[in-house]
Amino acid sequence: MELEGIFGVFSFFFGLCIGSFINVVAWRWPREESIISPASHCPKCKAKISWYDNIPLLSYLLLRGRCRSCGEKISLRYPVIELASGLLSLFAYWCFGISIWYLVYYGFISALFTASIIDLEHRLIPDEISLGGAVLGVGIAFLPGHLLTPLDSLLGAFAGFLIIFIVAELYYLLTKREGMGMGDAKLLGMIGAFLGWKSLGAIIFLGSLSGVIIGAIVIIISRKGRFFKIPFGPFLSFSAVVYVLFWSGKVKLPYSNFFSYLMGL
Repeated sequence: MELEGIFGVFSFFFGLCIGSFINVVAWRWPREESIISPASHCPKCKAKISWYDNIPLLSYLLLRGRCRSCGEKISLRYPVIELASGLLSLFAYWCFGISIWYLVYYGFISALFTASIIDLEHRLIPDEISLGGAVLGVGIAFLPGHLLTPLDSLLGAFAGFLIIFIVAELYYLLTKREGMGMGDAKLLGMIGAFLGWKSLGAIIFLGSLSGVIIGAIVIIISRKGRFFKIPFGPFLSFSAVVYVLFWSGKVKLPYSNFFSYLMGL
């Protein structure tokens, strides 16, 4: 097997391991629990999960989706999140190859993935992800060889936050209803810090478009009514990942002038 193929396999298994950690963060942070202590345990019988029962994907299959101690069924979300994380790691490796940028942008994508899981379940985005990620994104822009200057990153962080903040305030003034929350504003600020201010037009456009389409389908199926709140964070995250694909230069398409402008390419 060629070196690139070996690293590709490694990136997938590395992503599976990170997915196991994402499961911990997505469960504990919204409940204001430590992600360090206590060790992983069964939520029903509280038995500590041994290392050999905590191997991503494999342990779930060997245990047939049940706790070794009490037989309680293990949620399918755990192996699904691990598998998705492995595929996202492979995606980042495909975009950036064997480089520091693979680690940087897989970390960025993992943060978006974690924020989306929490937002879908709890309708919140932890500041540890959004604000912490924004600071990290600006700091990374100082690395030599980065596609962004520190100024581009800083402007992206401020612009991302202000765009959502202003839209949310205007919406509330006009309708007296809350629309997008500050969590979305902070998340877009983090996205801007990693991808720069030029990325924001495309990300907001694609996020809004996908949000409207998926949101309409969900409302029709669930019959919740037009004021049913659907989290916007996952759509912003999805759009940012799509942008990374084009930004990395891995894919080129014959854009129209308008779309080329939105993509900032």
